[in-house]
Amino acid sequence: MIDGSLPRLEFWCDLQCPDCRTALDDVRALRAQYGDALPVELRHFPLEKHKHAYAAAEAAEEAFAQGLGWPFVEALLARVEELDARGQQVLLDVAREVGADVEEVDTALVDGRHMLTVDADQAEGKAIGVTGTPTYVIGGLRLDGGQSQDGLRERIVAAIEATHAS
Repeated sequence: MIDGSLPRLEFWCDLQCPDCRTALDDVRALRAQYGDALPVELRHFPLEKHKHAYAAAEAAEEAFAQGLGWPFVEALLARVEELDARGQQVLLDVAREVGADVEEVDTALVDGRHMLTVDADQAEGKAIGVTGTPTYVIGGLRLDGGQSQDGLRERIVAAIEATHAS
């Protein structure tokens, strides 16, 4: 397949969500299967029940701005319980671990430079019917993993193949 020949996979995520941590395994498997031909985009959908999810989304956006978004997301999702217990300090710890400029991440959390991006994602998610995380959107098909992730990867692969075949 030619790079970029597949539809974009949107991964609607709350970075404090244990289910999103589990879903990351599916995202990794899809990347392994399709490589760069499958563009995967993280979309933010911080849930109100997770008090640090919004700040986590802002910190992730700063990490993406520094070219370290996916390493930050993966490292942070591995520590959702710690984020719940220790709060924003974990965001700075993770930034340091992945090699991001910690001062810039901290400043971004204070000055709110990524709030519009997070707010826009959340508003778009609500508009298209996202109600929980993880949720995937590919080729116009919305797949909700918040209730059960059983068979989701297979459904995503089927959607990719159907879109690519047409």
